[in-house]
Amino acid sequence: MDIVKVLLTGANGFIGSHLADYLYNNYDIFLAVREFSNISNINHLKDKVNLSKLDITNFKEIQNLLNEIKPDVVIHLAGETSHSKSFEDPIHDVEVNSKSTLYFLESIRKLQLKCTFILGSTFIVIGKPISLPVNEKSVCIPTTIYATNRLSSEHFCKIYHQVYDMDCRIFRITNSFGPREKTISSKNAVNFLIYQAYSGKEITVFNDGEFFRDLIYVKDVVSGIETIMKNGKNGELYWISSHQKTWFKEFGKILHELTSSPLNFIPPPEYTKKVDVGNFLADNSKLKSLGWEPKYSLRDGIIETLDYFKNKKL
Repeated sequence: MDIVKVLLTGANGFIGSHLADYLYNNYDIFLAVREFSNISNINHLKDKVNLSKLDITNFKEIQNLLNEIKPDVVIHLAGETSHSKSFEDPIHDVEVNSKSTLYFLESIRKLQLKCTFILGSTFIVIGKPISLPVNEKSVCIPTTIYATNRLSSEHFCKIYHQVYDMDCRIFRITNSFGPREKTISSKNAVNFLIYQAYSGKEITVFNDGEFFRDLIYVKDVVSGIETIMKNGKNGELYWISSHQKTWFKEFGKILHELTSSPLNFIPPPEYTKKVDVGNFLADNSKLKSLGWEPKYSLRDGIIETLDYFKNKKL
């Protein structure tokens, strides 16, 4: 039996690098990155896998790479993931988070490739939830340019599946955290707070911590992606979530207990008030029906992340 060829974009990113590690032993993986000069998260794999430089805003480059590899599966994770940056440069955000998906879909169609296209999306396409938990049929009213572009990518996939019978699958991730994620507040607030705690700095939580999110550890995320690749159905959307409420006052207390860093509750800035989605919880039963189960508790995930910072000595 031939080994499945998987092309992974955004391979040096937080989710992408963990997914590359997870798939490495059982698949023929082809990793695409923006720059060869910045591959710290996959440096240990660079001499073991097929590594390509790819500008996801360049239609011709995408076509050429797909034609060269002829992958069985494309997992598209590349893009800009900061909602605040989407307001700083909205045109760029359209290019990387919306048009890039269309470029891949149209390239696959034109090249007549028989492959599965899997799009990585985000919980913030929902906006402020009308009711909880959200599921695959929940109404989406995004509050940021980034979320809007991710949602448009989802719709491109649905359209190409409906019109061209293309095998497109979509997953949305709730608040993920873990090793290798950037430690800046505009990128991932959860990882930022874990790093603040590790560094002995003040752990600052908005609104007295009286809000909850659905936090999921990165290793559970990548096992969920593989499950969708192996067992998911054409044209379907899946939530990758823990389906556990994490109140941020409790999250802050766990960080304080593990590190002794001071915990302080502060009011949110005006920007956050305008775009924040508030309480969030996602129903993961559809993905669990495929045989997936999250394995990591919040505390275990935090401990592994703290150990990563300690070992790396950031």
